Amino acid sequence: MTISLTVPDVLVARARTGDLEALEALYRAFETPVYNLARRILRTPEDAEDVLQETFLEVVKSIKQYRGEGHLWGWIRRIAASKALMRIRREQVRATEEFEESATRGRPTAHVGTNIDLERALQQLHETSRAVVWLHDVEGYTHEEIAELMGKTVSFSKSRWRGRMRVCGARWSRDWREHRCIVRWTTS
Repeated sequence: MTISLTVPDVLVARARTGDLEALEALYRAFETPVYNLARRILRTPEDAEDVLQETFLEVVKSIKQYRGEGHLWGWIRRIAASKALMRIRREQVRATEEFEESATRGRPTAHVGTNIDLERALQQLHETSRAVVWLHDVEGYTHEEIAELMGKTVSFSKSRWRGRMRVCGARWSRDWREHRCIVRWTTS
């Protein structure tokens, strides 16, 4: 199933005037990609559903400020990512976290060519690190954009991004033929 992330300009214009049918059409057009983004950043489906709702409440509230520069999906995606990151901040008071020792215990040192599922690898990361990895490696955000979204420094984003190797003991690579990321164990 292919999801189109473009909507007619007339629909956006109607939504900006408060047309409820147009707002519902925007919700239907973007609910799946927003949920998927939130689900990849957060641990639970319930949190992702909450972020989906919060995102579209913000879209309804702020659609009049959307200037039409760039794609609407980019604007909505930024709102969704911001809402997911705010949820993480609310749940974690500490600015930086220690990696769980249990996540690294018993990890094989080298299995070249063995793939593990991205979902399993992401579950090993703390929420902040998982959000950075997903936003950078999958959504294509730069470390500067991630730092701005999280209210942190660029070096914070880079350290969380690099930290994924300590937890997973892996080098990440993208396999776009299958439209998913794969983690490969390496000896480096």
